[in-house]
Amino acid sequence: MKATSKHAVLDAFRVAAAFLVVAIHVSPLQTIDATADFIITRIAARVAVPFFLMISGYFLAIRENGGDRRHFRSFLKKTAIVYGAAIVIYLPLNYYTGYFNISPLQMLKDIFFNGTFYHLWYLPAVLLGALIVIPLWRRFGWRFTLVLAAVLYVIGLGGDSYYGLVSRIPALKVFYDVVFSISDYTRNGVFLAPVFIMMGVGFADQNKRRSTSRRRKIIIGLAVSAALLVAEALWLRGMGVQRHDSMYLMLLPCMYFLFALLSSFDGKGNKNLRTGAMAVYILHPWAIVLVRAFAKLTGTTGLLVENQLMLYILVCIVSAAAAAVFICLVNSIKKNKPSPTGRAWVEIDLKALIHNAAELQKLLPASCRLMAVVKADGYGHGAVAVARALEASGISAFAAATLGEGIALRRGGVRGDILIFGCTPPADARLLRRYSLMQTVVDGAYAQALHETGAKIDVHIKIDTGMRRLGIDSGDLHGIERIFGYKNLTVKGMLTHLSEADNLTDSGSEFTLGQISAFFDTAKALQKKGYDVGKLHAQESYGILNYPDLPCDYARAGIALYGVLCKNDKTRLMPELRPVLSLKARVAEVKWIGAGEPVSYNRTFVARVPTKIATVSIGYADGVPRNTAQREEYVLLRGLRAPIIGRICMDLMVIDVTGIEDAGPGDIVTIIGRDGEDAIRCEDMAESCGTITNEILSRLGARLPRIIS
Repeated sequence: MKATSKHAVLDAFRVAAAFLVVAIHVSPLQTIDATADFIITRIAARVAVPFFLMISGYFLAIRENGGDRRHFRSFLKKTAIVYGAAIVIYLPLNYYTGYFNISPLQMLKDIFFNGTFYHLWYLPAVLLGALIVIPLWRRFGWRFTLVLAAVLYVIGLGGDSYYGLVSRIPALKVFYDVVFSISDYTRNGVFLAPVFIMMGVGFADQNKRRSTSRRRKIIIGLAVSAALLVAEALWLRGMGVQRHDSMYLMLLPCMYFLFALLSSFDGKGNKNLRTGAMAVYILHPWAIVLVRAFAKLTGTTGLLVENQLMLYILVCIVSAAAAAVFICLVNSIKKNKPSPTGRAWVEIDLKALIHNAAELQKLLPASCRLMAVVKADGYGHGAVAVARALEASGISAFAAATLGEGIALRRGGVRGDILIFGCTPPADARLLRRYSLMQTVVDGAYAQALHETGAKIDVHIKIDTGMRRLGIDSGDLHGIERIFGYKNLTVKGMLTHLSEADNLTDSGSEFTLGQISAFFDTAKALQKKGYDVGKLHAQESYGILNYPDLPCDYARAGIALYGVLCKNDKTRLMPELRPVLSLKARVAEVKWIGAGEPVSYNRTFVARVPTKIATVSIGYADGVPRNTAQREEYVLLRGLRAPIIGRICMDLMVIDVTGIEDAGPGDIVTIIGRDGEDAIRCEDMAESCGTITNEILSRLGARLPRIIS
């Protein structure tokens, strides 16, 4: 799930904010009522740029959670490119207006603070503001950085709406004279941008998306703060103390409640709206010039220009048209990329995933929460998309196999606890700390090696109760106690692995109960000695289904979370689990072969009668087992079964479509999933290939696009 996939209203308001900026530069009501125009353009429209800044901070924080610096650099690079392009776009107007007669010093001031054209100041402001606060936020946290940004904003107020008051104090006038020698205004990246960027960060960092149940209070807060903002602005205007009118004290609470209201609505975001809003913002001065030029050429200046409401309407229309053209150009460039469904792909149903998580959670005691296992790229489902969807549904603990997988989750915006199952090399221990990852400790020597790195690390201790794979023996209390003594390691939990939780025979159940007993006996012995063992967890998927009532803090849901088990497995409990993944591909070619003709490598299939065959664009490099055809497996085409024939190739396979009329190139073939009334489950493929579902899913190739719905 992308960071912007549930922010439809925020995206829509971007467009509204862009047209508010147009109003600022056109003053549509000036010829009707100057006060009304002031309220619209110098008060209400002043929410536009702070909103853009909050949006930047909000999505930066979502993408930056866990300390991913690459996205921040990407944001700076993209914004700088947009700014550079905007500068180039307005060079003709700069030349026409004689802009280049200014001094080199003034040009530098414009580039870094004022903008080279009057509305472009926002772009250097967001760049400079982000450069100021994002590193501070990473180092000192949100609250400290917000307070610092608020102090800068208050200083900026003195050089903006409150200048006429503060400049009466000689020392402050000298201070602001120095400021204005560097930047013509305080509505820039130093004084205005930081606080709104940090407010946006706060909504992400402090999880301040508001529920609909609180919406009424938010609306009341917005109404009150908006009324006070209007009163403040009119009071300052009446006193004639405003040097500029971009910064007001009540703009801060007003923006807080506005953003809280807008972010309380869910709905799929729209990239076209985001692109269009930026295009309107950047291009609208050209629209003003074009409308004025057209009016002058046609002799309609009185109708189209001097009537400023008409001018505003026309500028909005031209700006919107230009934005539409720009969106088409951007989309046409994107169309040069291969279609994700042009060859073979995986479809992921996040609603089924959330359903499965809820079903599994119902089986557990109230004190036990799911820990979602998203190793092996979420069992082939896409770890980041899976984890973000689960986190949005309330799950706050995740497990990965490797350090790289954990870092990828953090860089993807996953904020919950993340436990690394595998052994992270001690040389990389500082990355565990940097990305706030918990490490599984498997024995005393490994714990000592991590401790000696000097990095402060949160760990879970792996207890071996019979798996004999990894972990410190459950009877080695002295060895376990030593781990608690390492000052650089903070024990946050203990775990074991039930190796036969899926075996309900008397022998299997007896062995599992012995593992459970050994684990909890070890935990109790440590607790009696005064050790805080942290969160306890023993169950994986089959442990949840067969031993749901264990007094654990976490239950590690793996394969069951994805709606898949193994065929014919019997469990004590069987919730309604729904498959999350479907695997599909396209038919590349259809043709007839004669009796006696072989298909694919080594002639393992020879047609007995004339046969219509279809070549499908998927193979073992995509994760389809090479021995599938030898196991009499089939796929679905047009809702009908089509046997796989011949050996699976690296990139292709062949199916028999003799009984399927009109089968042709481009048809969709379902390898796993539902087509019409029939379905192929992963359990079916795994059984026919002599393996387990975990292997089938985790082997699905990286070159298969994941289509998330």
